[in-house]
Amino acid sequence: MPIIQGKILEGSTIHTDGWKAYDGLILNGYTHYRVFHLENAFAREKSHANSIECFWSYAKRRFSKFNGLTDDILHLKESEDLFNHRDDDFAAFVAKLFFVKK
Repeated sequence: MPIIQGKILEGSTIHTDGWKAYDGLILNGYTHYRVFHLENAFAREKSHANSIECFWSYAKRRFSKFNGLTDDILHLKESEDLFNHRDDDFAAFVAKLFFVKK
C-alpha cells in the first residue's frame, strides 16, 4: 500500500486483478474495480485486465527493437501515446499540426 500511495493520487480510479493485497484500496481513498482471473473472468463491469496487458505487450515489443531502454520515462510516455492513438488518422494529425490556416 505505501508504494501505491507514493505513486498514485488519492481519489484515482484503479483497475486491478483479484490479488488480495489490493483489498485495502477502497479504504485508502481510491475507486477500485477488479477482475478475478481465478474465476476465469477477464472483464467485469467497467474493468477488464486485457487493456493493460495489451499495452505492456505492445511496449515490450517496441522496446525490444531498441535492445531495451534506460529508465527514461519519455520512451514509456511515447509508447503510451502511440498505443492510445493507434487507430487515429496520423496524416490528419500531422496536417493539423503543420498546415493550420490562420
